[in-house]
Amino acid sequence: MDIGKIAEALHLAYRQENALYLFIDTIKHFFANGFSPKKIIATIVALCEFLGCIVFDTPITPCGEALNLDGYSLVLNEEFEGTELNTDIWNYRASGARRGGFNGKSQVEVKDGNLYLTAEYLENGEYGPGWYAAMISLKEYYKQGYFEIKCKVNKDKGFWSAFWIQSPIGPYDHYISQGGVNGAEIDIFEAMNADMRLPSNRNSVTQTIHCNGVDDDIENIDSRCLGDFKVGNDIYETYNTYGLKWTEDEYIFYINGIESARSSFGNGVSQIPEEVIVSLELPDNIPFEKGYSTQMVVDYVKIYQK
Repeated sequence: MDIGKIAEALHLAYRQENALYLFIDTIKHFFANGFSPKKIIATIVALCEFLGCIVFDTPITPCGEALNLDGYSLVLNEEFEGTELNTDIWNYRASGARRGGFNGKSQVEVKDGNLYLTAEYLENGEYGPGWYAAMISLKEYYKQGYFEIKCKVNKDKGFWSAFWIQSPIGPYDHYISQGGVNGAEIDIFEAMNADMRLPSNRNSVTQTIHCNGVDDDIENIDSRCLGDFKVGNDIYETYNTYGLKWTEDEYIFYINGIESARSSFGNGVSQIPEEVIVSLELPDNIPFEKGYSTQMVVDYVKIYQK
């Protein structure tokens, strides 16, 4: 069976094609090594999720291998102890004007073993009146390894929480990025579904790769959304982990220690050290009145390398 041709005939987006592969893998598992009630239920769930993804573009459940860090060692363990951001290892990133507001140091707080990034309207903000949010990044750049955050994401639509890696030298430039091998943006997770009606849709995150130079189009960024994935519980009130294993050959994404997607989109994985970023993102248009605020709460950021 040529799954690629089936996906092409159905005009599937990549995330929908990925759901098709997962469903077919489930069917193969179903027919291998006998039947069981558990297999039957798993197959029905996979079919429903595949059809939902095709028809309604709904999220799917991560069902890959469990995270295995054999051969890896912990090289960064940031648990946000103390009462202020450790500026020996962190930058206040992109401070100043951004989209519909500003990023400011005032929106970064460390207390009770957590990092708090807050979005709100400030009359007397450091860059003048307006909407403020926050972004921090590690001063040291990393090439390959396993990157993980444990956090609660912010509530409500508009602002969104993210953990991502970005090349410092032009991941969106056709000639610099060279299809991602000389720098890419890897969105380990973005939580952008707070206004969705169904709980399974609200409690889901997207995982995406951006670069340039994959095709002959110089102006437009090449992106691959690997999918919209269910987390399995309340991502706004409960801590969850989101991870990326960046190997020599591919990017492998994880949610709560279970593989959700893998890809070497573009011309291969980035071959240069990149910047690790935690952010509460500002939208272009803020859909709230003054007095509204929302927070991303981070328990830890960890990095492992071989």
